[in-house]
Amino acid sequence: MGAEQVEACLALDQASLGGLWTREQWQQELSQSDRLCVGLLLEQRLIAVACGWLVVDELQIGAVAVAPDQRRRGHGRQVLMALLQEARRRGAMRATLEVSSANTAATALYGRCGFSTEGIRRGYYRNGDDALIQWVQLQDMETVRIAAHS
Repeated sequence: MGAEQVEACLALDQASLGGLWTREQWQQELSQSDRLCVGLLLEQRLIAVACGWLVVDELQIGAVAVAPDQRRRGHGRQVLMALLQEARRRGAMRATLEVSSANTAATALYGRCGFSTEGIRRGYYRNGDDALIQWVQLQDMETVRIAAHS
C-alpha cells in the first residue's frame, strides 16, 4: 500500500476503529520505509488493513482493521498473516501488539495467528480496559499457518 491509499485507510479506520489515527498518522504509515502496511481490496474498496513498523528485528503492529460488514470472513487473518510474512521476509524475528482485554474477537484472531499474552498494562485504554501485550515468534509462523489449514 502507498500514500495514494490515505483516504481509503482513513475511511476504514473510522468505520472499524472509531478514528484511531489521524490523516497525518496514516500518511506517515503509508510513506515511511520502516513501516509495513498490507491491505485487502474487494471490488476496489479497502476492506481490511494491517500495519506496523520494523524496529531492528521486531515488528510492532499498530493497527489491524476490517470493515464491519466484512468481519468473520477471514479477512483480518489474511492481512495479519501477510503482514507477518512480509516482516519476516525483511528480517523480523518476532512481532508484538497490544489489544484490549475486552476485545474477544481480536484476541481470538491473534491467538489463531500464534500470538500469546506475555504481559498486561492495567487501565491502559481511555475507557479503563487493560491492554494485553502479545508476542509471536515469526520462525513459528509456518507451523501456525499449516495448523490453521488442516
